[in-house]
Amino acid sequence: MAGILAWFWNERFWLPHNVTWADLQSTEEAAFPQAEDLYLAFPLAFCIFMIRLLFERFIAKPCALGLKVQASGPQKAQPNAILEKVFTAITKHPDEKRLEGLSKQLDWDVRSIQRWFRQRRNQEKPSTLRKFCESMWRFTFYLYIFTYGVRFLKKTPWLWNTRQCWSGYPYQPLMPDLHYYYMVELSFYWSLMFSQFIDVKRKDFGIMFTHHVIGVTLISFSYITNLTRVGTLIFCLHDVADIVLEAAKMANYCKCQKLSDLLFLTFAVVFIVSRLGIYPLWILNTTLFELYEALGNFPAFWVFNVLLMVLQILHCLWSYLIIKTAYKAISKGKVAKDARSDVESSSDEEETVPRSKAPHSTVTTNGTSGANGTNGYLTGATSSEEH
Repeated sequence: MAGILAWFWNERFWLPHNVTWADLQSTEEAAFPQAEDLYLAFPLAFCIFMIRLLFERFIAKPCALGLKVQASGPQKAQPNAILEKVFTAITKHPDEKRLEGLSKQLDWDVRSIQRWFRQRRNQEKPSTLRKFCESMWRFTFYLYIFTYGVRFLKKTPWLWNTRQCWSGYPYQPLMPDLHYYYMVELSFYWSLMFSQFIDVKRKDFGIMFTHHVIGVTLISFSYITNLTRVGTLIFCLHDVADIVLEAAKMANYCKCQKLSDLLFLTFAVVFIVSRLGIYPLWILNTTLFELYEALGNFPAFWVFNVLLMVLQILHCLWSYLIIKTAYKAISKGKVAKDARSDVESSSDEEETVPRSKAPHSTVTTNGTSGANGTNGYLTGATSSEEH
């Protein structure tokens, strides 16, 4: 194991020429990032998750109820033991052959059975109240950490001159504020990776999970190699758009549609400017060119930049979806649906064909889409997107 770790943490791979791990050892005069510090992220991630549960229950939920956010979920399907057994044990999306068999077995028409399965699927979707609480938690956290980041960065020389990110490397002492900033962001990303499996289901679960993995990887390796200054810039740049997005979702859940549309269009502008403008011109410029000029070429240089460029590809994908949504908002006067990362799986569309057999007409339709009676955009809660 010691041999494997020594091979993995080869100085000539992770560090610039003439820099060794000994240069990054903390001394009495100055502290530097240490690999063992990363273990702090796991108990902190658990603490953040527990804070989230308390926040959602004792702060977000009362706020939602006070704002008349709908507390009930989609209408429940009529109890039926046979259909329930098929739904839970066999399939949630029966094919035509199985539908015909169930129709004969129950003496129901196919349309009624299709509606039952549709209602049953929608029954498992989260309520508007739950989605509001999740968005309010994310909004609060992003607002807090962005505010902290701005207050910290405005005192640093590398905010206005990115060449200062590499000046004096590797002898850049780890300031307590920077250490706190890094640990909180890393812990939040770990909490997102785990909570994503229990949060509101998103259409782009795989993309967001990949994004979180890249984020944790970049944060961890940049911390260990003391490339933390540019990391703080990336944190702050990515958090700002998520604040507006979560605010737009909350407005949508409160059925303040005009405010929600305005916030979404604001989010679209902030996201595109920050991710397609500032990120490549500010972040990628310094990591690709200024870092090379200051410290030269080394293998980890390409690892970091490839991961940063993968993030940029995700930015382009999400920007395309956002532009499509914003275009619909402008052309139709309202936002029809949010196509960005944090949208959960949409509800199944209801059939409008009437049922043929009167005895089964009591099987009501869901009557609600994933929009919960609103225009239907911004129905998820992630940043995530994307740090």
